Amino acid sequence: MCLLAACAGGMGRRRASGPAAETAPPPSALREQTADQQVQHVLNRLAFGARPHDVDAVRRLGVDAWIARQLQPERLADHATDSLLRQYRTLAYSADRLLAEFPPPAVALAAAARRGDGPMTAVDSQRLRQQARRSVQALGELASSRVARAVLSERQLEEVLVDFWENHFNVFAGKDRTRYFLNDFDRTVRQHAMGDFRALLGAVAKSPAMLYYLDNWQSVADSGRPVMTPIPPPRAARRAQAVRRAVQPRGASPEQMARVEALQRRRRGLNENYARELMELHTLGVDGGYTQQDVVEVARALSGWTLERGAQGGGFVFRPQAHDAGAKTILGVRFPAGRGQEEGEAVLDLLAYHPRTAEFIARKLAQRFVSDSPPPALVARAAERFQLSRGNIRETVRTIVTSPEFFSADAYRAKVKSPFELVVSTLRALNAAPDVTARTAQLVSRLGQPLFGHQAPNGYPETGEAWMNTGAILNRINFGLTVAGDLVPGVRLARWPLYDSLRTLDRPAQVDGVIRALLGGAVSSDTREVLITGRNPFLAARGGADALTALDDADSTDAPEPMTPAMRPQRRGRVADPAGASTGLAHIVGLALGAPEFQRR
Repeated sequence: MCLLAACAGGMGRRRASGPAAETAPPPSALREQTADQQVQHVLNRLAFGARPHDVDAVRRLGVDAWIARQLQPERLADHATDSLLRQYRTLAYSADRLLAEFPPPAVALAAAARRGDGPMTAVDSQRLRQQARRSVQALGELASSRVARAVLSERQLEEVLVDFWENHFNVFAGKDRTRYFLNDFDRTVRQHAMGDFRALLGAVAKSPAMLYYLDNWQSVADSGRPVMTPIPPPRAARRAQAVRRAVQPRGASPEQMARVEALQRRRRGLNENYARELMELHTLGVDGGYTQQDVVEVARALSGWTLERGAQGGGFVFRPQAHDAGAKTILGVRFPAGRGQEEGEAVLDLLAYHPRTAEFIARKLAQRFVSDSPPPALVARAAERFQLSRGNIRETVRTIVTSPEFFSADAYRAKVKSPFELVVSTLRALNAAPDVTARTAQLVSRLGQPLFGHQAPNGYPETGEAWMNTGAILNRINFGLTVAGDLVPGVRLARWPLYDSLRTLDRPAQVDGVIRALLGGAVSSDTREVLITGRNPFLAARGGADALTALDDADSTDAPEPMTPAMRPQRRGRVADPAGASTGLAHIVGLALGAPEFQRR
């Protein structure tokens, strides 16, 4: 249609002669993928897979128009998602409220000890165990909302970018009290996910989750270094006395008092954790041309960036009395002495607009959207767009996802789905109802990708080899069979729009219908053989199907609270018998969900 329109548009114009008069071909003419492949491709890369009616909707609208809409999520109504999110009790809570209502177990234990009601009883112990489980309830709701949004939202590209940036700026929920700050962190990333990179970088730098996770809230000028506002000795002494007075009335033991005094005497100083990850993982990249001395200088520039109430929370605050006010040189740029918070802001400017950052971010985005080894020419164009637009994320993404490389034959099905992408795309493919409990998020965890559960600051890998090994493949196949057996919350195969039209057909016709609906209409001969015969050689050689994703274990450490009988999925036995063929539509669907064509995007 684009080619026809271009021809029609030139009919009434006089054609000039010479090479300069040659008109550039329309973008669609440079695309190697077929029209049907392009539809599948954008739904698998710029969304978390197709729902039953999405392919027809994108085909009617046009791939380019659909991409343009997704690049402007603020214009897309998303009422169903807004309504769903209201079902989460703690999602809108601030860190302060979470700490107050769900204090850490140690805090609850200390409070019980201060009450002095005598020795702890079995009831007291049970109450404290329940408190420990409630203290992670908000994390369970946040993880659940991440999955539910990805399944339901009309703003699919925005959700993909939220997933990308929350992994890029990885924060580990398991470190001390970090989990209490994750609601705020999620809101921060969402606000800037398709906006200005410098604004996103600054917001993350000041987010309590990042300050706490990478310890910058504890980073102060080394002793002997000049600070903006020195603390008078009498004031320091009064602070130590205030701590003692706060502890003594609570009946602290001599050992506890000794610990408090040791903490007061502990030498505090510069912490380089955040400065290092800021340069290596957030901006310049591991080969970004900086030195260890640059890391130290950045840490000095960001000293005094802390939390209002320390480990007790509060928002970002700059403490001039903790800031190293000496002169610094970072990446060859001189920073004069005597500057305060604006010095840290200037460092973020330097890093955000650096050419190495443009290249690093462009490569990571191209790796997410195009291939594990993105074409250098595409990375260069995206980096140039990033620089020219002053870090405009939307325009950088537009450059990538409208490029010939994005629509190349090599890019089609070139990416392996992460566990998060696999679970969400499966639920979308079967038109599942979003699950507002923590159970579906647990599936992502059991397949190897706990949300906010990556301990190192580098985040989960963006490349496929990390997700593909014998155990992972077996789990993925079993996951597909479990879903098709109605063992996953929100999934009922009988409610799949194609179920009624396929269930009465013979097996070859069912296979054809499943291939069209779930696998883009084209599969390898090996995949078709598996679907026709019902025998998966890989599965059979390893003992057959196993519902590893069964969610009725009330003692699971992943669950924030015990499941009630009403919350548990109904077991219906195995949906696959690896020793022989099955004639059920559920079995075909389950095998298709485990097929390589569905596991890739």
